[in-house]
Amino acid sequence: MLSIIIPAHDEAPVIGATLDAIFAATHARRADVDVIVVDDASTDATAAIARDRGARVIRVEVRHIAGARNAGAAAAMGDRLLFVDADTLVSAQAVDAAMHALDSGAVGGGTAVRFMRPLPLRVRVLESASIVAFRIFGVTPGCFIFCTRAAFTAAGGFDEGLFVAEDVALGRALARQGRVAILREPVVTSARKLHTYSLGEKLRFSLRFLLAPRRAARTRDALPLWYGPRRHEPPARPPGSDDRP
Repeated sequence: MLSIIIPAHDEAPVIGATLDAIFAATHARRADVDVIVVDDASTDATAAIARDRGARVIRVEVRHIAGARNAGAAAAMGDRLLFVDADTLVSAQAVDAAMHALDSGAVGGGTAVRFMRPLPLRVRVLESASIVAFRIFGVTPGCFIFCTRAAFTAAGGFDEGLFVAEDVALGRALARQGRVAILREPVVTSARKLHTYSLGEKLRFSLRFLLAPRRAARTRDALPLWYGPRRHEPPARPPGSDDRP
């Protein structure tokens, strides 16, 4: 069985589309898929929307992405785990490729990530460069990480000492258990952090993080892009629908 785990805090504007994509992508294997939304201290309709879509909902009050993901894994019934962010659209091709990688002996992995359009040209260039870099260095982006339960347990799960980059840390821990596959089949994730924060806000955060990355990654208050008040944007389109700058 495959358990798909979606951590969510105040994601009412996006969680419905995410679940619709997941259920469409797993329609052929529906009897063997367990979909869990981890409602982490939401104050909006995230949980109600998830239940209406047919997901299993568990509630936590940690405001911690690693903790929410670990709580979902603890509640999961599957021997294979797939972690998907609440603002990410998956495809049948990506899910099937992940399952094929596990069938072929990989212990886990990630996939290429593209942002919803429209995007400026410079961001599209950085997006393509990051996809290549992630494949070269085996980076597992948090919006789509898959693994066997055995490897997840052996790796110690997500490091709850980290408030950010816990996805990369898990990928490295999985690599110590066996082969990690970085797939070519992309998923599409929101670019809301690019659009809803000002350039000044992003520069201030980046400088603070670069000056003390270890301390910043372990302090929620230093990570407003992840743990500040949730900022949503109007619904965007998947790549290919409008590539104009």
